Amino acid sequence: MSDIWPTELRVSKDRHTLNVTFSDGTAYPLPAETMRVLSPSAEVQGHGPGQKVTVPGKRNVGIAAITPAGNYAVRIRFDDGHDSGIFTWPYLRELGERGAELFADYERDLTEKGFSRDPPQRTR
Repeated sequence: MSDIWPTELRVSKDRHTLNVTFSDGTAYPLPAETMRVLSPSAEVQGHGPGQKVTVPGKRNVGIAAITPAGNYAVRIRFDDGHDSGIFTWPYLRELGERGAELFADYERDLTEKGFSRDPPQRTR
């Protein structure tokens, strides 16, 4: 895996997808919502086993910015203000390969906890 790295990171015009192409030619469209709710940040993953947080209401989240983090990762700032996740090349690859499965697990968690992917409705 260490021999495989992204050769292109491109945010879609609507800011809802990060298209990643790797040095072996594989390419994945990574939805912003998936990356946001599966962020490798401590805010989402917790600081230890059993501390992972299920983040609701991120269906329409977008990518505000991407910043390099050394030669091994990028920091993604989402338009909801979250920006503490460092997405390493292996983690981006994992999201490409297993993102649908991981997102399905996330959706099951949402349902079990009575949460929704939709943002809360604003009241007047």
